[in-house]
Amino acid sequence: MQLTGSEIVIECLKEQGVDTVFGYPGGTILNIYDALYKHPEIRHILTSHEQGAAHAADGYARATGKVGVCMATSGPGATNLVTGIATAFMDSVPIVAITCNVNLPALGKDSFQEVDIAGVTMPITKHGYIVKDINNLADTIRKAFAIARSGRPGPVLVDITKDVTADKAEYKKQEPVAYEIPKRYTDEDIDRVVKLIEKSKRPFIYTGGGTVISGASKELSEFAHRIDAPVCDTLMGKGGFDGNDELYTGMIGMHGTKTANFGVSRCDLLIAVGARFSDRVTGKVSKFANKAKIIHIDIDPAEINKNIRADASIVGDVKEVLSILNSKVNRKDNSEWIASIKELKEKYPLKYEADKLTCPAVIEELYVQTGGEAIITTDVGQHQMWAAQYYKYKEPRTFLSSGGLGTMGYGLGACIGAKVGRPDKTVINIAGDGCFRMNMNELATASRYNIPIIEVVINNEVLGMVRQWQTLFYGGRYSNTVLTDKVDYQLVARGLGCEAIRVTRKEELKDAVKKALSLDKPVLLECVIDADDKVFPMVPAGAPIEEAFDADDLKDRSE
Repeated sequence: MQLTGSEIVIECLKEQGVDTVFGYPGGTILNIYDALYKHPEIRHILTSHEQGAAHAADGYARATGKVGVCMATSGPGATNLVTGIATAFMDSVPIVAITCNVNLPALGKDSFQEVDIAGVTMPITKHGYIVKDINNLADTIRKAFAIARSGRPGPVLVDITKDVTADKAEYKKQEPVAYEIPKRYTDEDIDRVVKLIEKSKRPFIYTGGGTVISGASKELSEFAHRIDAPVCDTLMGKGGFDGNDELYTGMIGMHGTKTANFGVSRCDLLIAVGARFSDRVTGKVSKFANKAKIIHIDIDPAEINKNIRADASIVGDVKEVLSILNSKVNRKDNSEWIASIKELKEKYPLKYEADKLTCPAVIEELYVQTGGEAIITTDVGQHQMWAAQYYKYKEPRTFLSSGGLGTMGYGLGACIGAKVGRPDKTVINIAGDGCFRMNMNELATASRYNIPIIEVVINNEVLGMVRQWQTLFYGGRYSNTVLTDKVDYQLVARGLGCEAIRVTRKEELKDAVKKALSLDKPVLLECVIDADDKVFPMVPAGAPIEEAFDADDLKDRSE
């Protein structure tokens, strides 16, 4: 069957089961958009900006477990995808970004809207292609999807010259082929880990995004209860272990709980499951879990011994590895260790000022009224940490946030993508006013398609996390972090076609959340909080995590 390159692109998307594409048209990609016009079975979401398309594809992928797809034209259209691609790369999110470039004879001649986008994105993709021959087009797209979803997932870019989208070639439909990852671990690796677990008296499990990606939450729960070990998670690992489980201790790291940080510092065996020992987790590396043997389980061999040296490691899919360990490890009773962890929980609970409107109060109200069943997306900053601390995530793929890159402006696009992918779920984005300014144009996308999301704006009229650092470490010199200007977020939301609710007192919060959840349309919920509210606990950058401090510690020091 002879098809144009554009038609081949669409047919290959259909082969891969793609039902939604996020994008923005332009000159070089017009042929593909013309072909897409004839295929209503693929829904296209026109975002307000290409970065919003990349973030939406990312949110769709994280919420559904499928490969997200975004499209853009050449030049600025393609470069506007870069931040979203980098965000997906840092957090191991499978997306395929399809861009088009100038005609082949015009490549390399500084033609209008020409950019070497494959070159630009080389360091932030699993793989990048530029297709210059129509005979390679179908196989390239198929490879892109296979690579994006295989092993440790990530973004793949496919750039296609415009003449290829117009040329014709023979097309033959193919079923998607699984990309086989070679087995990298041995029976000896498994036995070494089992022996360390059997010897341990104070094991602690540290779980990350790999548990979520591999769908291993059930196996992790069985493993934790089998070896009687407390569990902490990373930002990316939220929902991989039930936040209501008695063994759960909270998040680890810079804004982790004291229970998690102190527990990891006192354990004799730390089992890292699908996590990469990020600097925000470890703090001072030489002091991190330095009383413990380290087991590292991860699908990416490059992560083993990269940041923390492991005493034993298994390179493999977390779900598969945990299933094997569950069949080999005997049940353990570490009741004395568990009791000491319980004491830490009771001594160091998360707390905030209960008599005023705060972000933790907003998040807890959202948790209560959604029954903990919502998908929460966030931007980056104080609100992100509070969302990680105070909403209890029971299931994987319910907390979507930019962890590795820390992308302000991520949340709203991701929220739209998540809701499109999971229309059965309540989807809420929690943003600070600084982050909201970076992507608030995507409210127009939500209203255009009547995508019923809730955009919570925590308005403290400052860049909250930066201000917190300036208060604690920079002598209160608030250089360019104050946002007290004339922006009216209620008017912005209504002007972009959304409902808007404003809360200034805690007494108004319950009814406001109830109303926002009842509206079957996009709504902005603005919550005004104090500029000097801080996220605690906190570990100073580069300090040991056992030096986590909170407001009470600061008060004691000042006295």
